[in-house]
Amino acid sequence: MVAAQSATINKKRPALADVSHNLNGQRLGRKGRDTRDRILAAAKEIIDGPDATQITLSEVARRASLRMASLYVYFADLSELVVALLEPVMAEAEASYLEILRKPWPDDQLVQHCERFVRGFYEFWQRNSSILHLRNTMADRKDRLQTDQRINAARPVIDLLVVQMGRSPAERTSLAVSLATVLYMGFERAVNIATDRHFGDAMADRVMPDVSRYLEAEVRLFHLSIADQRAQGKG
Repeated sequence: MVAAQSATINKKRPALADVSHNLNGQRLGRKGRDTRDRILAAAKEIIDGPDATQITLSEVARRASLRMASLYVYFADLSELVVALLEPVMAEAEASYLEILRKPWPDDQLVQHCERFVRGFYEFWQRNSSILHLRNTMADRKDRLQTDQRINAARPVIDLLVVQMGRSPAERTSLAVSLATVLYMGFERAVNIATDRHFGDAMADRVMPDVSRYLEAEVRLFHLSIADQRAQGKG
């Protein structure tokens, strides 16, 4: 049942934005592609720096040695620029943790598969923490593009967790869907904190999160929830 339902969930990654033309409708030649790449490289340099939330289009333009008018030929605003930076990052999601969820998890190996998924998701966040934290910060500030991106990243994980529970993601009002949603939300928040370098500065000498314990707890929660829903289905 798990294998059959997994096959119905869309495996396609979100299509990358059309970068063959600039915002003026002009086809990008080599020079145009190079300029766009310079903008992306400058933005990534800022985001990977001390504080990604301080990024501005004016600072990106300065580092890319461009006038603001030239930058606006390629990106209408900061949110569009961040979405472009997120595209190659989110392309890693399949190999990092989604493909683990797509394969059936036998009952006698459930803990081990939960551990692989939790570890894969956490390591994905470790590698890409700066841009992912910026996305979440912008989404929390009601940025529509970043909110959509965050939701689109969560949806396949939630659906695949429901499948692992032996249920159908199409049953949106089911307990399994609610469980998977709450599990994901809590897990993403825990990983967000565990990979936030600024959180440690804010905590100073107070208790810091023990990442290994966080991950151990998440494995336990995923295992209990999936096992419970499977048992309910067999009852």
